[in-house]
Amino acid sequence: MSRALQIAKVADREKTAGRLLKSSAEKFYDPDIDIDWEAPVVDGLHYHPEHRISLYGTEMWDRMTPEQRIELGKHEIVSIASTGIFFEVLLMQMLLKQVYRNDPTTNHVHYLLTEIADECRHSTMFGKACKRLDAPAYGPRVWVKQLAKILPAIGRGPSTYAAILVAEEVLDRMQREATADETMQPLIRMVNRIHVLEEARHVTFARAEVANGMAEAGWFAKKYHRLLTALVSYFVALSLVNPKVYKAVGLDPRAARKAARNNPHFQATMAYWGERIMGFLREADLVGGPGMVLWRHSMLLPR
Repeated sequence: MSRALQIAKVADREKTAGRLLKSSAEKFYDPDIDIDWEAPVVDGLHYHPEHRISLYGTEMWDRMTPEQRIELGKHEIVSIASTGIFFEVLLMQMLLKQVYRNDPTTNHVHYLLTEIADECRHSTMFGKACKRLDAPAYGPRVWVKQLAKILPAIGRGPSTYAAILVAEEVLDRMQREATADETMQPLIRMVNRIHVLEEARHVTFARAEVANGMAEAGWFAKKYHRLLTALVSYFVALSLVNPKVYKAVGLDPRAARKAARNNPHFQATMAYWGERIMGFLREADLVGGPGMVLWRHSMLLPR
């Protein structure tokens, strides 16, 4: 890459970061202040849209009472939120590594630090929501947590940001739908509204980093980034609904997990949640090769 092109790319990165910094300063939320954590839960309202619950449309679902269905929705949304905390902590670790490597006087680093601050608030907000709903913070299964410890060590460049995007944009697609749904609990709608607003900036930043990184990547690097992105995305999708949620509502976890994975409705839901980010990753040349098996098993791509 010529010196002039390098300077132009740095200038463009600085411009994007500066615009996002201004937006962050003008509009942000503090969940300790902006959410009424003492507000009562409303009887009869849902925590998760019924048609997005993993067992919706199955024989097991047909045998459940209306109360069980609402309760399963609550536990699934808590599972998703607590898994979100786990991946946000991984994200913060990776962003801090970028801070170490770059000039702390730049807009780019200042925005990295701003995003880390946002994610700290989001993790606190999700944790408070789990506690308020009186459900366990399920998070990913233990073996996934152990395996994920290596990600900050091996993640770099566009695959780092692509993995971030998959977690953020899947959650964003889900939350946008629920935010507009008046049958949802007010607490859930407010948590979703805050997260959607602030994650929009994070998505803009990460997409620019992915596009720039893949444009500069060589043949071998592109293959590495494709495979790592598929691997992390598989574990993101696998972890959204912890099988323990089924036990919490009186179901056999193993049978329910099998029913959910074979459920055409849930497969369509996962593909819907992944539709927007998968389109971007295809454009960025991050979908293909051996990782296609993982993409299809993640259900983020139609089988």
